[in-house]
Amino acid sequence: MRAGVPVNPHTARDGARAASAHDPRGRRGTASVATALEARGLLRAAQRIAVVGASPDPTRPSHDVMRYLLAAGYDCVPVNPSVPEILGRSTFPDLASATAAGGRFDIVDVFRRPEATPEIAREAVAAGAGVLWLQLGIVNQEAARIAADGGLAVVMDRCTKIEHRAMLAEGV
Repeated sequence: MRAGVPVNPHTARDGARAASAHDPRGRRGTASVATALEARGLLRAAQRIAVVGASPDPTRPSHDVMRYLLAAGYDCVPVNPSVPEILGRSTFPDLASATAAGGRFDIVDVFRRPEATPEIAREAVAAGAGVLWLQLGIVNQEAARIAADGGLAVVMDRCTKIEHRAMLAEGV
């Protein structure tokens, strides 16, 4: 993904998708969405990850992915206003308080319903994050546009754990 260059969903390779969103001013916007290869590059460069929607329940995907990412050496910070700690890490009620406590995030990894993601995208932009990553099964074009317009790279419908394992399998 090159900054500011939309991906054509009809010609893109390796799963790249363009995310279109309706602009309230009556225009259509297109946000570049990272390919699998680009997503792995973003993971390779990352150190600090906010896990928005992290759960203390070990049967939930967010718990499993956060545990995996911690074991892989990432500094994961759970964002969940309902519990005080997850996997031994103090939680924060929102991205702003998590950022204020420990600095900016390379990736904001989102485990929330698609309709909640535009507000999370706004928070990620305000917090100065590097990447808005919507987990497997989560797609929201408005959130992608907000994040891209705010200068963030965008990953949608991909799992950080799966992409990290693929990165390792590639020997990188």
